[in-house]
Parts: sequence; C-alpha cells; structure tokens
Amino acid sequence: MRFLAVFLAVVAIGASAQGLPDLGGGGDAGLAPQTERRIGESIMREIRFREPSYLDDPEVADYLGTLGARLAQHAAGARQDFEFFAMRDPTINAFALPGGFVGVHTGLLLAAENESEVASVLAHEIAHVTQRHIARMLGQQQQMQLPMLAAIAAAILLGGSRPDLAAGATAAVQAGAVQTQLSYSRDFEREADRIGFQALEDAGFDMHAMGSFFEKMQRGMRIADDGSVPGYLRTHPITTERIADAQNRAASRSYRQYLDSSEFQLVRAKLRAASGDSRSAVEYFQGSVRERRYASESAARYGLASALLRARRPKEAQAELDRARAAGAAGPMVETLAARIRLALGDRAGAATLLGEAHARFPHSRPLLYAHADALQEAGRNAEAQALLTDSLRVHPRDHRLHHLQAKNYAALGKRLLQHQSQAEVYALQGSLPAAIEQLQIARNAGDGDFYQLSVVDARLKELRAQHAQELKDAKR
Repeated sequence: MRFLAVFLAVVAIGASAQGLPDLGGGGDAGLAPQTERRIGESIMREIRFREPSYLDDPEVADYLGTLGARLAQHAAGARQDFEFFAMRDPTINAFALPGGFVGVHTGLLLAAENESEVASVLAHEIAHVTQRHIARMLGQQQQMQLPMLAAIAAAILLGGSRPDLAAGATAAVQAGAVQTQLSYSRDFEREADRIGFQALEDAGFDMHAMGSFFEKMQRGMRIADDGSVPGYLRTHPITTERIADAQNRAASRSYRQYLDSSEFQLVRAKLRAASGDSRSAVEYFQGSVRERRYASESAARYGLASALLRARRPKEAQAELDRARAAGAAGPMVETLAARIRLALGDRAGAATLLGEAHARFPHSRPLLYAHADALQEAGRNAEAQALLTDSLRVHPRDHRLHHLQAKNYAALGKRLLQHQSQAEVYALQGSLPAAIEQLQIARNAGDGDFYQLSVVDARLKELRAQHAQELKDAKR
C-alpha cells in the first residue's frame, strides 16, 4: 500500500521537523510504543489541520472503525488502540502510520466490489502496525532520526496536494537508502499479507477477496502508470508473486460466503453521492435505479436521496428516502439523512425529534449522538443539548467531537470559561498542547467562573504545561 511511498522520502525533508520527538541513535533496537504513538499523533495533527483531502465525516469514520476493530481483534500482536480515517482521494490506496493510525482512500471504498475486499486491505495495514514494521525499519537505519519523521508527514501531505514538491523532495533521497528501504519493504509486505490473511479468515470474511483485490489494484496501476512517476515513489507494487500467494492461501481453505453489511453499501452510496458535481451525482443514481444497476436497491435509493439533497432538492430527496425505506433501508445513517432533509425543509424541531427517537433506538451510534446534540442546538434547545453532552462525556471522556459540541453549546449559553475549557480538551485530544494551553489561559481570564471552576482550570493548565515541557525535552534529546 502507501507504506512504501511514505518511507521512501526518507532524508529529503528535514526543515519542517520541529516539534516531533527524537528517535535516539542508530543503535536503538526500535521505537518504544509510546514514542510510536506520539509520532502518529503528530502526523495526524498535520493531516487534520492542513490536509484538505482529510475527510472529517463521523459516519465514514465510524464504519471504518467498526470494520477495523473487528479485524484488530483477530490480528496477531495487536496491543494498541487503532484509529481509522478516510482521505478524499480517488486512487485505490490505504496506508499505515506509527502508533495505530490507518488511512483509507475513498477511491478504495468505491472500487471495492464487496466488503471483504476492503477488509483485506485493512487487515494488511493493521499487520504493518502490529508487527511494528515502522519501528523495525527505523532501528535498521542510523540516519533515520528527526528528519525521517518530517519526511513521513511530507510524503503524505505533499503527495496528495503538492505532487510537484513531493517529487522534488523524493528525488533528493540517496539511492543507497532507497534500495535498502525497498528490500525491507518487500519483506514487510509479505509478512503483512500473511498475517493480514489470517486475521481476515479468523474474522469471518471471504479469504478469496485479498487475491482478487490485489489483481484489481495491479490492473489499475498498469492503466494509471504513464511512466512519469519515479518507481521508488510508487506505493508497494502488487506483484504476481503476492497475488499468487494470496490465491494459494485461499485455495487451501474451504469456501465461506460472507454477506456484506448494509453499512458498507450505504457508506459507498454516500461517498458516491458526494463526489463530482451534484447534477452528475443525481444522474448517476437515477440511472442506477432506473436500470437496476446496483448491488442493493435500498442503498442506491439512499444514494439518490443524498445526491438530491446535495442538489438542494429536499422534497424530492424526502420522497426518494421514503422509497429507500420501503426497499429495506434502515439504521443510523438513514436516520441522520432523514434529519438533514428535515433541516433543509426548515423543520428544525422535527429534525431534533426524529434524531432523539433514533438515538433511543440506536444508543451506541456515535454519529447519531453527534447529530442529535447538533440538532438540539440548531433548534435552540441548548439546555437539553447540554444534559445530553454531559451524560455522553461521562461515558466517552476522550471523544474530541463531543468536547467540540460542548464548547459550541457553552458559547450559545454565554458561558465563556466553560466554552474555552471544553475547546482546550479538543486540542489536547488532538495532540496540539500549545493550542490547548492557550484556550485554558483564555478560560482563566474569561471573568465568569467561580472558585471551583477556576481551580479545575488551573489544575489542568499545570498538567498540560508539564506535559508540553516534557515533550519539548524529549524532542531535544
């Protein structure tokens, strides 16, 4: 996958390495898991705040997280938390970052013909993390210290939005380092294939999907490759050997049919409805429904309703969503779309009521929870929203979206200290300690807090300052 492309930009970019932890000398056996996580958080901070292709969609993230967690439960050596996220990119690709972060291109989700194909890619990327390929690779290279970390971020960020800069940076990499990295990556790819396949099997997916999807990616690379991209910048090549190995493993197992989840079809329909211009999206789904070119009628009609809403045709979207329900569409994603249509029709109260009822039916859906709280705020029912958020944060204290919604709600209620205190937690959870400290300083000077609230702010401020000082100390080693 993109694992190779990330690591082949090795020593080209060192100027932007400030703020990332030092890895120690070349004699180190590898990275400590805590260091890996900090590196991953640093890169994720750059992606969230600076990469326009980052897809901040709770429903897509929730789907990937649920699918990934199922696979991670069966992955050999999984001892860390994983976070799965999507990038708005038409290419068929995915990549692993240090510390358990796995990115998936929307193009991969749209190109997959079944859920097992997506699962096969996620299982492969999870194996890169669980087998600590990043730490093992760094341990082999004396020069891979701070500049290496900047190169990781640059390879991801520049490769998508500024290919000219990415190509120029990679051209500066020493040929010897490139060849060494390539040999390590081939070994890691084979290991990730083998361990990923076992996780795919143990989680109950169709094992034949890995080989079939490798073939699809190989065909796609042949079509897209015009010779202009340096070979060492490409993602890991899908070789005939890898395809054959995956097919041979599957052939030695009994065939097991796997039925795709409804969420898989709905997520793909949502992404398709959001791609291109709205008129083309509507025409695509209208043609699919008319000619019955779909794997799921309910998902196709859901996609058409989404596209119609995007085209600002909410009445037609409502009618199409009713048809989707009649065809069997159900679940949290259907309810959030129904609420968005209500809002587009000007019915804020109806949207809040609908989401409240849906949240009661699906209490474990985080996207529904976010939408419910947001709809209560839109309806001016901030006291109810605050009660919902307070209860939810007791259960999910590390959910940055809930803290963001709470900050927004406190702002509407005119509670400035609490607003900035909540926003500080958003930044802290996203790994931006300087921004979190600044928000707490603003909270302390807001002038509307009581003695207890100020004491809580002071204690948290002291804690974050100490944590930030330690990170700066680690970075200078």
